[in-house]
Amino acid sequence: MAQIITITTQKGGVGKTTTAVNLAATLAVSERRVLLVDSDPQGNATSGLGVDKAALEQTLYNGLIGQTYGEQLICDTEIDTLKIIPSRIDLAGFEVEMMGADQREKTLKNLLSPIANRFDLILIDCPPALSLLTVNAFSAANSLIIPLQCEFYALEGLGQLLKTFERIKQGYNPALRILGILLTMYDQRTNLSQQVAEE
Repeated sequence: MAQIITITTQKGGVGKTTTAVNLAATLAVSERRVLLVDSDPQGNATSGLGVDKAALEQTLYNGLIGQTYGEQLICDTEIDTLKIIPSRIDLAGFEVEMMGADQREKTLKNLLSPIANRFDLILIDCPPALSLLTVNAFSAANSLIIPLQCEFYALEGLGQLLKTFERIKQGYNPALRILGILLTMYDQRTNLSQQVAEE
């Protein structure tokens, strides 16, 4: 069974998708079987791995609303051991369509469960928001990696993210843990970067 790691933060532009893509590629080159799940409607991880979003017949959205199975969503990349479940802007509709659905926070977990044994690691790239997509990613994961930009507002947002983590842990996923906080855009020459790192 795969280890499922969610790369998450609610702030945009901090290197979350870059972290997810580079970590996935590095692990795949190290001969790990890796699946990257692009759970962001912007679809940057999808295009980052060279997948043409416009040419896709199905994306993560189709799986989450029950139109298809996870197996049918897996796309190849240029690295044999790296696969992706792609996304694009239609994924934004998931929030609205699942508003009244039972167990809506477990939709992604249920989609990934039948295919998890095919991979050593599954990485989930989240949108930069504390949304239903993020709740689904937290519910499906074993652990979180939190990219943190070395600036004040990102540190302030970390507190909100940790509260969400605690709520998900208590309500849906008691085994969820934080694997680590990854400092991004760190510049040891600045006092602010050093202060954020110390905090």
